[in-house]
Amino acid sequence: MGQVPAATRALRLLRYLAGQPDPVTLDRLAAAVGLPRSTAYHLVNAMIEEGFVVHLPEDHRYGLGVAAFEVGSGYARQAPLQRIARRPLAALVDRVGHSAHLAVLHGRDVLYVLEERAPARPSLVTDVGVRLPAHLAASGRAILAELPPAQVRALYPDRSAFVDRHGVGPGSLSALRALLSETRRRGYAVEEGEVTPGFASVAAAVLDHNQHPVAGVAVTYPAGVDIDLASAVDATRRTAVGLSHRLGGR
Repeated sequence: MGQVPAATRALRLLRYLAGQPDPVTLDRLAAAVGLPRSTAYHLVNAMIEEGFVVHLPEDHRYGLGVAAFEVGSGYARQAPLQRIARRPLAALVDRVGHSAHLAVLHGRDVLYVLEERAPARPSLVTDVGVRLPAHLAASGRAILAELPPAQVRALYPDRSAFVDRHGVGPGSLSALRALLSETRRRGYAVEEGEVTPGFASVAAAVLDHNQHPVAGVAVTYPAGVDIDLASAVDATRRTAVGLSHRLGGR
């Protein structure tokens, strides 16, 4: 290991952290990648300064930081994911008759990278390039619900992390945890009036080969419209599953 470049060692540490369901101790991290504890300590602290690793002092453990999510979502924002998703998203719109979009996590926001607008449907705030708080958007909730709890905690360390748009939605980590637990139990995410009053959305997560959520597929519709919600949910989930398979996910 003495001749291995520091960058390679740091990447091995990150890859190991990315494969763990929860944050780990420094001793476990060092042993897993074959590094002396002191070397692992210095590398981890350098990555903490850059936001790729977060230290949880109360647990004496280390997990992925926000910058690691940004790198991962950077791949998702690029052409491969958008090209893969364009036709399935158009087919989803044809099935449900309402607009659909694809969003990726970017820090505590979701960034909309693809939108298919249904004919004669109103324009939405979810245009390509728009960022919205992940804890309020259905696509963001679908993604957050698939993340390990410790990583959600790293994204939302205190109440200041919760942006308020219309006076509704979770405003604390405990409230968000309850919402995400319900999302996992239900099997899909929902929101109504929390992004735009008068509109509601359902969403499901797209998973990669590591079962990591790389995007959220959502359908948005006017809240008062007559919609076959069960069919819209089923179509949205099927679209997300299909994209997951294309990315090697189960």
